[in-house]
Amino acid sequence: MFGGVQCLLRCQHETRPVLWRFDHLGFNPADQTRFAFEVRWPGVVQTTLGADYRVVEEGLSGRTVATESWVLPNRDGRAMLVPLLETHAPLDWVVLMLGTNDLGPSYKLTAQQISFGCATLIWAVQKRFAGPGGSVPRVLLVAPPSFGALKGMMTLFFGGSEEASKQLARQYAIVADTNGAKYLDASRVVHACDIDGVHLDADGQRKLGIAITEIIASTDREVATRA
Repeated sequence: MFGGVQCLLRCQHETRPVLWRFDHLGFNPADQTRFAFEVRWPGVVQTTLGADYRVVEEGLSGRTVATESWVLPNRDGRAMLVPLLETHAPLDWVVLMLGTNDLGPSYKLTAQQISFGCATLIWAVQKRFAGPGGSVPRVLLVAPPSFGALKGMMTLFFGGSEEASKQLARQYAIVADTNGAKYLDASRVVHACDIDGVHLDADGQRKLGIAITEIIASTDREVATRA
């Protein structure tokens, strides 16, 4: 989550590095800290995929799809994406999960606008040729889980955006299908925790990591079979 981008690199006879970019979903709402890497869903992906892959995690609290934050500076995901692609190339996969922070009412963005922003991220990946041998990495677009019952500070950040959070999944599916990306609706496998209605608990991190792993592994098997 770029609050959500992730990328996976495969080299011919080497370990396949994976770069994950994601936003706040590594945050532990129970104690206001960050989950350990092995608990966060990118760490779950690393453990589940095994030593043939290497996950390179890119996480920043408050990161948006393509909007500068008035609360936290330097959070524009699109502005940071290309430098990160070039830093970590070659990459087999880029996994994008952004959009939650953009739902803040102060940004005045609709679900459609946030989703279109994700399309521009996919285009940036496809134009960068950051895959092995100058190829284009595969992209997985993940719609973040919709909000639960907002509590505490989350009511200030996201109050009034509950319905828009439910609309992202349908819009993201259109973006992924139109632009040749794989797609996952996170709300089908996890739910926001009861503590604040936004973040995932440890079990949610595990379930999301496993779901993402299954998409990556199954797609790679299909590609290997056709080769």
